[in-house]
Amino acid sequence: MQAHLQLDKSVEKLLRKIGEIADSIGLDAYVIGGYVRDLVLGRPCKDIDIVTTGSGVELAEKVHKEIGNNSNIHIFKTYGTAMIRSGDYEIEFVGARKESYQRESRNPTVTPGTLEDDQNRRDFSINAMAIQLNKSNFGEFIDPFNGLNDIQRKRIVTPLDPDITFSDDPLRMLRAIRFAGQLNFDLDPETKMAIKRNAYRIKIITQERVTTELRKMINSATPSIPFLLLDETGILPYIFKELPALKGVETINGKSHKDNFYHTLEVLDNVAQESDNEWLRWAALLHDIAKPPTKRFDPELGWTFHGHEVLGAKWVPRLFKNLKLPLDHKMKYVQNLVRLHLRPISLTKNNITDSAIRRLLFDAGDDIDDLMLLCKADVTSKNHEKVKRYRENYTLVSEKLKTVEENDKIRNWQPPISGELIMETFGIPPSKKVGEIKTAIREAILEGDIKNDYQEAYELMLKLGIEYGLLH
Repeated sequence: MQAHLQLDKSVEKLLRKIGEIADSIGLDAYVIGGYVRDLVLGRPCKDIDIVTTGSGVELAEKVHKEIGNNSNIHIFKTYGTAMIRSGDYEIEFVGARKESYQRESRNPTVTPGTLEDDQNRRDFSINAMAIQLNKSNFGEFIDPFNGLNDIQRKRIVTPLDPDITFSDDPLRMLRAIRFAGQLNFDLDPETKMAIKRNAYRIKIITQERVTTELRKMINSATPSIPFLLLDETGILPYIFKELPALKGVETINGKSHKDNFYHTLEVLDNVAQESDNEWLRWAALLHDIAKPPTKRFDPELGWTFHGHEVLGAKWVPRLFKNLKLPLDHKMKYVQNLVRLHLRPISLTKNNITDSAIRRLLFDAGDDIDDLMLLCKADVTSKNHEKVKRYRENYTLVSEKLKTVEENDKIRNWQPPISGELIMETFGIPPSKKVGEIKTAIREAILEGDIKNDYQEAYELMLKLGIEYGLLH
């Protein structure tokens, strides 16, 4: 065991002050959990959890009073907790407690307890480590379940019987997998087996809680790690049944297709290497989601998935609703990328027209750069030369897109001729003809028949007016 941990000087000053205040009211106080874990790992952490053998609210109020006006306090009486924001730090105070669970709920019955009781109720050994704050033993490192050893061995282990830990609070199974992904740790074999045995219990957890963990997983450095663990432990079908439906390879007449589950996770990792954009990562996860129902075998072509991008885009709102993800512009963004993710493939051909490029720019708008990143990430093969060649093709497409955009300004295109101007010029009310004229002008610009220019568009409008019998 390590007797003391090296604290950052500014945090040490704050923690010593908390320890002095705890001494003044006869309480023991400790830093516990994530801050201690991240201190050992050398990771930055701005959330500090303080546990005390008494009232956490009382200690928080005394601390707030003592450390002055550069902090603010929020008290949560229902939970017996309080939080102080001081500078960059959020400090949460809670009394040490014992917990007991009913099988039908993850909400425990809570009673006051000792530090040992509080450490026993922690989810993993790496989150049960504590540091004493009282003056007599300030900085003493308390590690009853060898969390330090588990950090060194890079493994996730429960402090007590994992079956009890996960049955009591099944959300801990997702947390175990999420920590394994975030920290690049392994699940201890017995911990992993216990998750498999208790996977069905995840059904009692609310969708909001499940999705919070999923979002943390998808935002990890290598998101395939937690998603593979979700699959291996049997949890995935309970929380996202469309993903395991992608698994498997069929062979007919010697022709096979790739396993779209593992392909999807590879694409997700490829995107994660290039971007922190969470919603681009969701687009990667969902880009092939509709392949199972669109799979067909053609004796000439082999396996096809015609229309999977269209069906996948239609599925996105339902999937977002089921997962309790935001049904706003983020969902529309993911839907657009899923719908368009095959379009740039056709643009890699040598004889591609500027018209096709304009149309992609028009449909993708501001999402074009992310779409191209997704397309490059979608190139997966064990043949490295093939991957290199395909990605170079997409680089050439990106250059074509840039050239056409510089000339034609199609990205986030606004019609040079408004419906109001058409009605005013021809003295007509809102009607089908107004829409037809606007569409004809747009098509002429996208085809390259006229420039994306007010004057040329105006002249075409007058010509169309004559053809429609609106001008004589």
